[in-house]
Amino acid sequence: MQLPYKRYNDKAEYSYCFGPFPTFELIENRPQEAIEVLYHSQTSDAIRNKLQSICQRQGIPCEQNDKVIQRIRDKENCLVVGVFKKHESVLAMDRPHVVLVNPSDMGNLGTIIRTAVGFGLPDLAIIRPGAAICHPKTVRASMGSLFRLNFQYFDSFAEYKSAYGEGRNMYPFMLKGSVGLDQLQRNKEELYSLVFGNEATGLPDEFLQEGQSVRIRHTDNIDSLNLSLAAGIAIYEFTKA
Repeated sequence: MQLPYKRYNDKAEYSYCFGPFPTFELIENRPQEAIEVLYHSQTSDAIRNKLQSICQRQGIPCEQNDKVIQRIRDKENCLVVGVFKKHESVLAMDRPHVVLVNPSDMGNLGTIIRTAVGFGLPDLAIIRPGAAICHPKTVRASMGSLFRLNFQYFDSFAEYKSAYGEGRNMYPFMLKGSVGLDQLQRNKEELYSLVFGNEATGLPDEFLQEGQSVRIRHTDNIDSLNLSLAAGIAIYEFTKA
């Protein structure tokens, strides 16, 4: 039976991905989380046929429903909606992690997800309070990369370290970092976590004591880099051959 879908609500147990590309990412990579796929009568034959084929193969309900789409979509040109269960994962113990401490912007969060997945770091820890990772805005900014990601929320950085910190080197990125990213010397085979703070305040000073603090050098013409850009630079540097 179809749920009485309404516009996105933080308290609901389900969320939406809007558009065909994120929806394909959902049904191909997280079919177990997919509840249903809806498409509008204006959807092209090629996209409709592909949706129906993949959904049939994955056992996911798929139907045309203009009325529901018009009620829940956030843009008039949205013709495909993937409905999925909000979920959380366990991070891989043997892979590097990206750690976001109190991220507040869903656009930045989604962009960081897309970058991390793109460079082979598909494990993300979020320290509460933090932006909603299953919100449609985050899903859109990630271009569906959310469904290729393992993510887990923690109430504190100490809780994250207790679960995953053993044998792992921490690299908090801070304006006061003790070494520049361009001068950092490290073992390329190490297990590590890249730690970033809130968009407005960054990481508090106590993170200077967490592993090796790092700063990204830039001119004095700006006070700091955008969070998603800083994370992208760090992820690239740590994953390049």
